[in-house]
Amino acid sequence: MTTTIEDLKAREILDSRGQPTIEVICTTNYGHTATASVPAGASTGGHEAAELRDNDPKRFDGRGVLSVIAAVQGEIREALAGMPVAEQRAIDDRLVNLDGTDNKSRLGANAILGVSMAVARAGARAAEVPLYRYLGGDDSHRLPIPSFNVLNGGAHAAWQGADFQEYMAMPHGAAHFSDALRWATDIYRRLKDMLKEQGIGTGVGDEGGFAPTVQSNRQPLDWLLGAIENAGLRPGRDVSLAFDAAASELRPDHDYELSAEGRSLTADELIEYYEDLAADYPIRLLEDGLHEDDWAGWQRLNRQLGDRLTLVGDDIFVTQSAYIERGIHLKCANAVLIKLNQVGTVSETVDAVGLAHSAGWETMVSHRSGETTDDFIADLAVAVGSRYIKSGAPARGERVAKYNRLMAIEAELGARATFAGGEDQ
Repeated sequence: MTTTIEDLKAREILDSRGQPTIEVICTTNYGHTATASVPAGASTGGHEAAELRDNDPKRFDGRGVLSVIAAVQGEIREALAGMPVAEQRAIDDRLVNLDGTDNKSRLGANAILGVSMAVARAGARAAEVPLYRYLGGDDSHRLPIPSFNVLNGGAHAAWQGADFQEYMAMPHGAAHFSDALRWATDIYRRLKDMLKEQGIGTGVGDEGGFAPTVQSNRQPLDWLLGAIENAGLRPGRDVSLAFDAAASELRPDHDYELSAEGRSLTADELIEYYEDLAADYPIRLLEDGLHEDDWAGWQRLNRQLGDRLTLVGDDIFVTQSAYIERGIHLKCANAVLIKLNQVGTVSETVDAVGLAHSAGWETMVSHRSGETTDDFIADLAVAVGSRYIKSGAPARGERVAKYNRLMAIEAELGARATFAGGEDQ
């Protein structure tokens, strides 16, 4: 007997910022249940799929999701009841068509994604295989290189520190994913000790990284180098640096404002700024180096730095195939950030990864700053063969949940497990 969707329910839960979000529960005709919860971003791209909120000022300052829950338990449930859980693409297509808008603004991407993820989990349970194998097939065995956001700036630290949003340690030189995670925790502890010794507070930002006030945007890079060395690791060989400039947040008008340095730069000047950083530090990856609508600037950025750095587009591509296809045609990056809630369904996310990989681009599966303990993206990264993943610092339960899931996958795969970082050796 085919396993079908019997019921869909949803409820309001809190994300890591204490804001409401939605959890969806899919029940099959066999009585099995599968749940999924949806994250939310702080620094969001202007072209992302639409997240809906109630806008009732009496509840959660208008950020409640009761209307989204009603959509799941009403219209969406009626449309999907009886559909086989194994037909993920047909279910996702029906969700998209049911919404009927270009950006999922009628039902809400948060409603649609919660259902899509819960159904995928139900399908994996019906097939009695792990989620990563269900989504990616029997050959899914590569663990991604983790990138740990250990110093927060920008919108993730309320601009009290660095202009750039994330300063990351990337332990690509480890032999195994579990070793990379251990190295990251060592670096994180050494970094905390260093900041304390300098009399600097060690409060953390949205993603678990420290969020100190800085004198320049280079200072976090210097701290990171020191922490890597203090952990007995080699910068550039064992652990490289990465950062997310979140440049769309830096441009109130036409120039990029670096408040930490009291400077205003044009796009070309900012590219030169990045070029100087890449010459002075072992930087491997730069995310969102320019504004999301500056396609010509991204082309120049890729021409100047694409042969040295992984240039990841987030806000410019928002995990949507139409934007990625344009980027491939214009040669304006060489990698894409992958966020489920930017596009709204599991199938569309998998399609976006496939398009990027077919062009020889890398992908980085990513969490959001407002996260839950749902670890779906860990399985997704293995399923699609993504080279990179980022889920914040090795701290806070909602961040660590993803890393712990990857360690569990590595243990389950045993000798079949490979680590993307090993490809660099």
